[in-house]
Order: sequence, then C-alpha cells, then structure tokens
Amino acid sequence: MPRNSVAYDKDFFAWTQEQARLLRGGEVADIDLENLAEEIESVGISNRREIRNRLIVLLVHLLKWQFQPRRRGASWSDTIWEQRLQLESVLEDSPSLRPFFAEVIDRAYSRARDKAVRETRMQPKAFPAECPYTAEQILNEDFLPE
Repeated sequence: MPRNSVAYDKDFFAWTQEQARLLRGGEVADIDLENLAEEIESVGISNRREIRNRLIVLLVHLLKWQFQPRRRGASWSDTIWEQRLQLESVLEDSPSLRPFFAEVIDRAYSRARDKAVRETRMQPKAFPAECPYTAEQILNEDFLPE
C-alpha cells in the first residue's frame, strides 16, 4: 500500500491506522496534516460534549432525587453514581477540562431543569431557577440532596 493512500473520507478507520503508522515511523512529510489536526481538535470537542451531556443527566437525577423523594429508587441512585464515575473519568484523563466543567454548570442546569420539568410533569417553579448544587457537591459520590 503506497504511503498516505487511504482517503480520509473513504475509510476513516483505515486512514487513522495509516496516520498512526506514519507518525510512529517518523514519516511526517506523508501525514495528512489538515485532517489529522481536525481530528485531534474534535477529540477535545467530544470530551467537552461528553461532560455537558453527562452533567445534564446527573443534574436531572439530582433534581428528581431532591424534589420527588417518594419516587426515589435504585435506578436513580445508580444513574447518579454512573454519571459521576464517567465525569470523573473524563476529568482525570483531561484535567485541563475542570474549569470547563465549572463554567458549564449553569447552562447544563438550565437544560436539566427543563428536562426535569418534562420528565416529572412538575411545574417549572417547583425547581430552583439557579443550580442549587456546587461543583464539588455535583461530583461528590456521597452527596445526595435532601
């Protein structure tokens, strides 16, 4: 197979393998720099998206836990635990995203509140307008709002 012969848009997996081979072999002149740079950036964007999405799910379940105490169950606590575990995993792998986590809480809370309203059929005023949890509480495996 000639160097850099796999087209990025024809077989992405084969392209990734070829780019890795070229990098490891020090054959930097043959690397598809533009697409490689784009893919590296997309990994960071994907991590940010994962943080935001998992945070929304976590916040929805924290709200339901707090404001629907009679409906609490193992599935809610399991979801809370799982989302925290996955968030911590992303943040351990990419510590530089911790500030992003703190910054995105308010936007994620707004979406989580809307979702909690839809899921619970409770009135929006039943939930605080601003996020009632700190970043530390959100990630604290021992924290469950009462």
